[in-house]
Amino acid sequence: MAGKAKSGKTIEIKQTGSPLRRPPIQEQTLRGLGLRRIGHVVKVEDTPAVRGMVRAVAHLIEVRE
Repeated sequence: MAGKAKSGKTIEIKQTGSPLRRPPIQEQTLRGLGLRRIGHVVKVEDTPAVRGMVRAVAHLIEVRE
């Protein structure tokens, strides 16, 4: 199976808002990014899929490249 080459680029994402009183899909998106609580920071590979997830919950996170 041929996989895509890794770009080596990563982005740092910090959760700044709560998923409470938000649609369930937004909470699931935060979990998919690896975020668990306000103030939690994760580093993830910069891919189009991750960028789409970031756009979906942009009001709940901060992104550093």
